[in-house]
Amino acid sequence: MSTRQTFFTLSMKFSSLRKLAIRTEPSSSRPPSRKPLSVPALLVSVAIGLSACSSGSLEDGLQPISNSKRTEAASIKPEVKKLPPPGNGRYGDRKPVDFGKHHPDRYPVHGIDISKWQGDIDWNEVRKAGVAFVFMKATEGGDHTDARFESYWRGARAAGIAHAPYHFYYFCRPAREQAAWFIANVPREAVQMPPVLDVEWNHASRTCTSRPDPETVRTEMKIWMDIVGRHYGKRPIIYTPVDFHRENLDGHFNGYQFWLRSVAAHPQDIYPDHPWTFWQYTGTGMMNGIKGDTDINAFAGSKSQWREWLQKYAR
Repeated sequence: MSTRQTFFTLSMKFSSLRKLAIRTEPSSSRPPSRKPLSVPALLVSVAIGLSACSSGSLEDGLQPISNSKRTEAASIKPEVKKLPPPGNGRYGDRKPVDFGKHHPDRYPVHGIDISKWQGDIDWNEVRKAGVAFVFMKATEGGDHTDARFESYWRGARAAGIAHAPYHFYYFCRPAREQAAWFIANVPREAVQMPPVLDVEWNHASRTCTSRPDPETVRTEMKIWMDIVGRHYGKRPIIYTPVDFHRENLDGHFNGYQFWLRSVAAHPQDIYPDHPWTFWQYTGTGMMNGIKGDTDINAFAGSKSQWREWLQKYAR
């Protein structure tokens, strides 16, 4: 999901770190079609917070976490502790993958993304399992809402889990209509973390087989993100899988934070030198409080960097 032309730099108050950094493919919990880095990344952001942003200040909004050669910062080993791999330790996986030494559990902050297909969720169990954040489907296209969205965001909020809604983009409807639909169905209090634009080819769609050219894709994405960003005062995060990113987004939307899907290897192997903030590393995860497969994601930094990120962007 993406196109942009500028990078920004920031200073983060970490005692032993200077700067930080985050690609993907489909998820079992959302409609179809959604390695080795020696250190996880550089958190780049600007000095302007997102709450109460004017439309102009949104240009200085969310910044990527990156190990990218495209950033100007030197890479310094971040405060990331190696944890046991899921399947044997932190979280189970119905179809575990051997990520080698670049396993997602090198990152200590993990979260989930969900839609109505997860059914009833015991949010207290999810919180006790160590989940730090949750992305939840809110809308799709210009006429569909997720039946569980309201109960999910209220449940996450009550459990004290940082949360944000995502919109699944529909390529047969104008971006302005989709932005208006999202705003009409997502109250401001449901947008704790920045909202997400999920852009991917929906190979199973029965109503839309259109695949616009890359320039049109990027133009429409920008329209949606500008409208939604102005309304909520937070620049949206872009979620995308590998094929869509390769065809439409690579080299664009610099300055936006990316949430990348990569379920068989580290993002650095799949999206070389591309910044990322969140990494969706499995669609078959096993999570306390949820029955069935669950998408699990890693944040690209340490626990202290996560707290800093929340202070800046989750107001």
